[in-house]
Amino acid sequence: MRVRDGNKPSATEALMATTGRITCETLRELGGWVTVARDTEEEFLEVECPFTGEILGSIPRCREEDVEEAFRRTRRVQREWAKTSFEKRGEVFLRFHDLLLERREDILDLAQLESGKARLHVFEELLDAAIVARYYANTARKYLRSRRRQGAMPLLTSVTHHRHPKGVVGFISPWNYPLTLAITDAIPALMAGNAAVIKPDGKTPFSALWLVRLLAECGLPRDLIQVVTGPGEEIGPQITDRADFVMFTGSTRTGREVAARAASRLVGSSMELGGKNPMIVFADAGLGRTVEGAVRACFSNAGQLCISAERLYVHCAIYEEFVARLVERTGRIKLGASLDYTAEVGSLISREQFERVSSRVGEAVAQGARVLTGGRPRPDLGPYFYEPTILSNVTPEMPLSSEETFGPVVAASAFSTPEEAVELANDTRYGLSASLWTRSTRWAQREIAPRIRAGTVNINEAYAPGWASTDSPMGGFKDSGLGRRHGEEGITKYTESQTVATQRLLPLVSPFLGMDGKTYEHLMSSSIKLLRHLPGVR
Repeated sequence: MRVRDGNKPSATEALMATTGRITCETLRELGGWVTVARDTEEEFLEVECPFTGEILGSIPRCREEDVEEAFRRTRRVQREWAKTSFEKRGEVFLRFHDLLLERREDILDLAQLESGKARLHVFEELLDAAIVARYYANTARKYLRSRRRQGAMPLLTSVTHHRHPKGVVGFISPWNYPLTLAITDAIPALMAGNAAVIKPDGKTPFSALWLVRLLAECGLPRDLIQVVTGPGEEIGPQITDRADFVMFTGSTRTGREVAARAASRLVGSSMELGGKNPMIVFADAGLGRTVEGAVRACFSNAGQLCISAERLYVHCAIYEEFVARLVERTGRIKLGASLDYTAEVGSLISREQFERVSSRVGEAVAQGARVLTGGRPRPDLGPYFYEPTILSNVTPEMPLSSEETFGPVVAASAFSTPEEAVELANDTRYGLSASLWTRSTRWAQREIAPRIRAGTVNINEAYAPGWASTDSPMGGFKDSGLGRRHGEEGITKYTESQTVATQRLLPLVSPFLGMDGKTYEHLMSSSIKLLRHLPGVR
């Protein structure tokens, strides 16, 4: 593992020194957890600190033989792991839950350094990882135990439904949530008896490596999780070509490619993809609470959140007052680069993301959109900081209206009726998340939420209740994804179903006891008719 520490840039070094918890040696040690098969001289990829634009450290650039080695190692231990009881597996993840919370300061520092996030937004990830670990440690047996099923003929046919692990699951995760998305999808797969090969994004690999090291300390077999690092276009296809199931989180365009490649092998996949999420504010919403909610909905994680709100629809009766309050509150958002809680919003992740956000806003303004607040870079804070931005007069022909920006930018507009609000919310090829704000919560639950074509609808909160309620599935409609994470679906997708049926005494589908065909037809027809009226028979 190579880390540039001899000429380490002073700004990054100074930032790390504010706590002293993450050092060059820490990064070097974490790099040793990347799967490397070859004895030849390694190639490395540099990892940037977004706060400063300087090099934080470097990681091995894996090749095909490294991916092959990762799958070889996991397959070697997966069968024994699958024989381990749910209780023993759960003990590992409950220890992980506890240690994650105990050592939170280390991972919060690390994730901030490589992602540029504000600390609060990293802490949300840590809480999520702990919650998911606890949830599946306690529920996997309930979801996956063998079950008796109703047979074709009562008393004569007995049926048992088993669930078996897929084998080795490949995980391709993005940079925007390096804690949550590196491990929380893998936890249910491992609890189901699978092994995992994880490819974190090259911008944020160290968080994933830290988590894998912690799991080993908690008792997970060392080779059961392998981490491979490198460019997605190189490593992603290698994982998809070897995995028994693929879990991908990222853009819709790449997700289509991954799904098609997996399908060509008749291998299943699950995807959480893009979003262009609406926030709807009805006339009776409490303005103070809703303004604060809008700040969370639109600008958490500097807008680099698949379930953030990029479209804000406000009832015309309160539009002017609400937007004025939101503009004032947005202007007071504290941006900054610090390993503490003084900043509300952090940096964008990279030069590429910064230019994407800047150009999308600039293009909209050139086409007639109006900047109500923000819309400017903040080089005084760091190279990729961009002010939280509210736009009005955004029209449908502007890319900012329909394409995911993935930055701290929201377009505000007014609506007149609930029907119009629903129509506007659904006028997108995406369908990941939405939020509704009103004092009439029962009305919103019954009349509005079911009409929104999105996988998650939150009422009077931005995104946290739906995401953190791990007992319920989370995913997208339309171009926002395939399959679900969380809940029962979040673990059963990593299993193969098997039915074992035993027939007793008499055959089911042919005449018996010397009976002729016509008599058999009459007997079976009468029996099926009778079953329709027996209580408990489905």
